[in-house]
Amino acid sequence: MARQLMKGNEAVAEAAVRAGLHAYFGYPITPQTELLEYLSRRMPELGRAFVQAESEVAAINMVYGAACTGSRVMTSSSSPGVSLMMEGVSYIAATEVPIVMINVMRGGPGLGNISPSQGDYNQAVHGGGHGDYRQIVLAPGSVQESVDLMGEAFDLAEKYRSIVVILSDGNIGQMMEPCELPEMQPLRGVSTADWAVTGMMGERERRMLSSIYLKVADEELTNLRLLNRWRQIEENEVRYKEYYLDDAEFAIIGFGSTGRVALTAVRQARAEGIKVGLLRPITLAPFPVKRVLELSKRVQGILVTEMNGGQMLDDVCRIVKDNAPIEFYARLGGVVPFPDEILSEIHRIVKGPLTVGSDPRRKWLDRMAEILK
Repeated sequence: MARQLMKGNEAVAEAAVRAGLHAYFGYPITPQTELLEYLSRRMPELGRAFVQAESEVAAINMVYGAACTGSRVMTSSSSPGVSLMMEGVSYIAATEVPIVMINVMRGGPGLGNISPSQGDYNQAVHGGGHGDYRQIVLAPGSVQESVDLMGEAFDLAEKYRSIVVILSDGNIGQMMEPCELPEMQPLRGVSTADWAVTGMMGERERRMLSSIYLKVADEELTNLRLLNRWRQIEENEVRYKEYYLDDAEFAIIGFGSTGRVALTAVRQARAEGIKVGLLRPITLAPFPVKRVLELSKRVQGILVTEMNGGQMLDDVCRIVKDNAPIEFYARLGGVVPFPDEILSEIHRIVKGPLTVGSDPRRKWLDRMAEILK
């Protein structure tokens, strides 16, 4: 199939349509609004459901209701809009129905700005709504990868009756790149899932879906079921990409846009003869724990880079412990690092000295002190 030049948000929207998206509910917020605008035209063309809700709170509860029918449903938003959805997200998790959510991250906290950021890592990977649940989080590094992950997101959501978050950012959502779109999948009819509520009164036993369990034993059983399901996800669904790690003496870990920028820096460093490689996690949850641990036992140092204050850094530190020195570099508030900034960090860690057990965030803040003046 021929490649097309498309904006990231629009490419993701079309990929969702081609993956069999039956209903979309959302509310406009920059920098993801093009996704909603595209679907506002495309979905009615195909006789499918599109609703621009009165708020993000309304949108996620519409998604909740539609998901109970077993249909492929989706919403999208950006950082503060996703925060408003968190109560509904928790209800969806407790009810064990599959949905896909796209977060095109922007600068924060608060209303912040409309520039690219990765500040929602903790919200997606460790936070979200109240209670004991986890959700699958996919982090694309390009428009093409966003397209490729769209169909996979729906498949994973249905396989595990789970929430799947595509954690994008303003860079990937707004940039235009050539991409190859998948073939159009036929829209499925009434769900055959044995849990879906499909309105077949009298034709089968009545089904009930709920997020409330007033008996504590039932609530505990639900929590244990969710945790056991997450264990299966951790065993089977870890995804990442590696670049130049076979003989690497130093490793960089970065996801999404920052991983992409880091790859350019790695290639420049390789041209200088520096043996450095990149690990780019695609599943932020489940995180590639085993691979990071393996790397930490054979490299001389690890550089974590992201567009937040070290949210993924905390996970890497927890995994690596004292196996290898860890360094950190980030830009915040919608500032995107340039490849030469990360290349300078590579030069710095190669020259050393690096210390196991030192505080990488504190050292980074000390180096950023000039900006604070």
